[in-house]
Amino acid sequence: MKEFMLLIRNTADSKSAFTAAEDVQFLKACEVYIDGLVKGAHLISAQPLVREGAMVSGTPGHFFTGQYTAGAEVIVGYYHILATGLDQAIEIAKGTPEFAYTTAARVEVRPIKTKETATAYVYPQGH
Repeated sequence: MKEFMLLIRNTADSKSAFTAAEDVQFLKACEVYIDGLVKGAHLISAQPLVREGAMVSGTPGHFFTGQYTAGAEVIVGYYHILATGLDQAIEIAKGTPEFAYTTAARVEVRPIKTKETATAYVYPQGH
């Protein structure tokens, strides 16, 4: 199995029009999705991201801190998963509840490098 990061992208206000009941329904759908990933032995971790924070840029001695939302789209959460390959990771990504509840959702599916070829350094794992 290989590790992948599913970065959930959506508009910053994608759920602002939800009623309280719709919000709960969405959250319950996320719980069902996560439970399915756990049962399928695909989930390493998953968490939503709070809609606040900062963006740090620059070089040593010349750093800048600003809002992290430079555009309308933000990363709203992630799923760190295990899959046999990119095709399976894509299929897993298609099941995220964001697609069923919002129209602007996109999921970035990225393989995770666990070891450097040139130095043989193995990155620490949190699982």
